[in-house]
Amino acid sequence: MKLLISFLLLLPFIVNAQTQKPPNVILIFMDDMGYGDMSAYGALQYQTPNLDRLAADGVRFTNFVTAQPVCSASRAALLTGCYPNRIGISGALFPDSKIGLNPKETTISEMMKTAGYVTSMIGKWHLGVQKEFLPVQHGFDSYFGLPYSNDMWPVGYDGKAVRKDQPQYRFPPLPLIRDDKPVEIINNLEKQGNLTARYTEEAVSFIKKNQFNTFFLYLAHSMPHVPIAASSKFKGRSRQGAYGDVMMEIDWSVGEILKTLTELWLEKNTIVIFTSDNGPWLKFGNHAGSSGGFREGKGTSFEGGHRVPCIVRWTDRFPAGVVTNKLSSTLDILPTLAAVCSLKMPTTKIDGVNILPLMEGKDATPRKHFFYYYDKNNLKAVRRDNWKLVLPHQSQLYETQLQGSDGFPGITTGDNPIPLALYDLRRDPSERYDVQKLYPEIVSELKRLAEMAREDLGDDLTKRAGKNNRQPGVAK
Repeated sequence: MKLLISFLLLLPFIVNAQTQKPPNVILIFMDDMGYGDMSAYGALQYQTPNLDRLAADGVRFTNFVTAQPVCSASRAALLTGCYPNRIGISGALFPDSKIGLNPKETTISEMMKTAGYVTSMIGKWHLGVQKEFLPVQHGFDSYFGLPYSNDMWPVGYDGKAVRKDQPQYRFPPLPLIRDDKPVEIINNLEKQGNLTARYTEEAVSFIKKNQFNTFFLYLAHSMPHVPIAASSKFKGRSRQGAYGDVMMEIDWSVGEILKTLTELWLEKNTIVIFTSDNGPWLKFGNHAGSSGGFREGKGTSFEGGHRVPCIVRWTDRFPAGVVTNKLSSTLDILPTLAAVCSLKMPTTKIDGVNILPLMEGKDATPRKHFFYYYDKNNLKAVRRDNWKLVLPHQSQLYETQLQGSDGFPGITTGDNPIPLALYDLRRDPSERYDVQKLYPEIVSELKRLAEMAREDLGDDLTKRAGKNNRQPGVAK
């Protein structure tokens, strides 16, 4: 009884000490999760109560775009605040790739380290598989996860080992890495299905171990990127099949992390950010997510490829239940965290802007424009506020092809001609009605913005070299 009374007397001082520290940061990054894949954004046939609670307690972004609609590029942008083409990263790096994130680039984790944060990365990395490119070389004290996408393995869509004449045969065994050494091979769908739970256990353990430190945790789930799989606890639980099961387990994972923060009295002074790397890979049909009504999906420069959910909660400072419709991007997370956590910004040029006012519920417009680059350094569209000018290019399309099902992909073609078009995303978020003839002055303005981007970053489509591009790291 005396111990209990002593604890209760000390409790206000413990809580006050936690809130006096710089905030902890947990950044949860999904893989191929679409805009419409959680209840708060319109998901059907399954529920995401923990994510919905996170949204109700924080700020929900509805106009949040990823830097590029593909794995490696989007992750490079998140961690550096740079358009990935600025720093020489494009597409999805394969296991035999000889490049990775350049050690000269400054990552969020490296900024955190200089301010005394304990840092950890759990999950999918995909910014270089060689030892010199792994997370522990980029400011993370520890790492546990896959070095690249979970479909880069010698296993077919049916879960069986592939034959020599199948494309996946070229991939090596899929390694699970701790720090910089492989500790296990993921070689079947059952092991894939356990990844979400294993990542969650690692995350909870890290939080508990560092409850008296100031920490940064980057949790990058491998799901719901195909091949999707849930653990035995979640198989068959949703009415949407395997995809719904996977999303319910992701929601459980978020709930475990939130519960741990509450139990350790860390909830008030921990910033939790939840978002995705790009839109859904629609060619996988019922094993893909929902773009929430936006056009197309992953691998395209339409909104379905770029528009992703984003929730930010900091109960000690940010208002609850705020919805912001202002243009924002994964590029903006680095400079915003720098402002919140009093971190020293990179000395090299970045592209993110500080969107802290939006998180504080203010009517502000920190981001004025956005450039839709894809396919290495191809400028495919330009955005200013709610106006989007799609530039002539070629693209894969999903809507003209039959989707796949049950883990097998449909067919997509990448050579579809996309003409110049102007869309008013306020009235036409699905990009269906070209209004360039009604607003020639807007077209001219956005073309000037495109020229600004080409001057700075270049554009392969118009054979322009940028003045401020940097190189990726090259394996020794």
